[in-house]
Amino acid sequence: MREEIFCGGGAGSSASSTVVAPASRSARRRRMEIRQVKLVAGSDDVEKEEAAPPEQEDDTGGGGKRRRVEPSCAAAEGVGAGSSSTPDASSDSERPRGRLAGSDRCPRYGMTSVCGRRREMEDAVSVRPDFLGRGAQVAGKHHFFGVFDGHGCSHVAMSCKSRMHELVAEEMERARGDDAAAPPPPPQPQEGEEEMWRGAMERSFSRMDAEATNWSGGGGGGGDGPRSGALCRCEQLTPMRCDLVGSTAVAAVVGPARIVVANCGDSRAVLSRDGVAIPLSSDHKPDRPDELQRIEAAGGRVIDWDGPRVNAILAMSRAIGDSFLKPYVISEPEVTVTEREEGDECLILASDGLWDVVTNEMACSVARMCLRGAASTSQVGVRADGAEGDKVCSDAAMLLTKLALARRSADNVSVVVVDLKRYS
Repeated sequence: MREEIFCGGGAGSSASSTVVAPASRSARRRRMEIRQVKLVAGSDDVEKEEAAPPEQEDDTGGGGKRRRVEPSCAAAEGVGAGSSSTPDASSDSERPRGRLAGSDRCPRYGMTSVCGRRREMEDAVSVRPDFLGRGAQVAGKHHFFGVFDGHGCSHVAMSCKSRMHELVAEEMERARGDDAAAPPPPPQPQEGEEEMWRGAMERSFSRMDAEATNWSGGGGGGGDGPRSGALCRCEQLTPMRCDLVGSTAVAAVVGPARIVVANCGDSRAVLSRDGVAIPLSSDHKPDRPDELQRIEAAGGRVIDWDGPRVNAILAMSRAIGDSFLKPYVISEPEVTVTEREEGDECLILASDGLWDVVTNEMACSVARMCLRGAASTSQVGVRADGAEGDKVCSDAAMLLTKLALARRSADNVSVVVVDLKRYS
């Protein structure tokens, strides 16, 4: 944690805090030499204001000078906070309709994931800033956030963590065509853009399910999942039953103009807008009327066995994997596309370990309370795994996790909080 010393409106290094006589010339000179700096989440870089002499900038980052942060977000592996401190050069009049000022930069975020009262940790979280390649040819930068709640074992959730964002990026490139060298297309009509995202998400979930099913059958999956020679809990069973392993998946893509959420299972995404909690996904429970009708039409049954379960086994009606319960349990996601507004405050993604004991309204209220003081200051902290991230968002996620555990949540708890007001 770096210390900050505020002088007027500026923050300087602690080295400038030497006590001298207020009336002395050296004291006045030191006060005049204090430069404003901006701390960047997930980075040790410090960006000086333009008032700093040009010859003091050192692009190598060595010595006491820090290199200037480029306006791009580095990819994060599961957790962390990528950010940029250079304002977008384009004016509001040049932005596509519906895009918010500053929203092209990476939003600040934080996450926490704990085992809770379960014996095994089967949740996985994926955060991938600016994950789309040039081939996608979409306006602005898009950032991927995902929560995957495994059951039976953790390998399907881990495969989703490693592969889902890649599949979404590939499907977006296919939707745009293969000409990556072509200039970005003009803004698409809203309906056309929404349908493109819906199709890409549905195809990505289908491919992810096929890879999980293929791995369960012994053929190995795609991506970096635990598919060759890796031991997991289900492989220690005799006979091996990986066809009973699966995972929920809630994935959110935050872009300059809209938030795209795809959900399969009972994890959930909730948006806080103007103090109101807006669910962006709907839980897939076996006793949900439309899901119950679909399961029975396919020949399955919903039996109340410690809660409604598909064929008395699975407590959700949609999931990635679970080939043993097909066609009753499907992987088709429900996709929502929400236009962004100035009143958007934060986005919360979490597994059912939170939502089983905390309401949407309470979760948004807790997150807003933590983010309220973040408008004027940026705090950077180090998490238990050694990675740096935005402290305010991480504190919000941790507080929600502690609230779930205090309310006797019996499941793994994973929470991601995305601050839609502040950008880095």
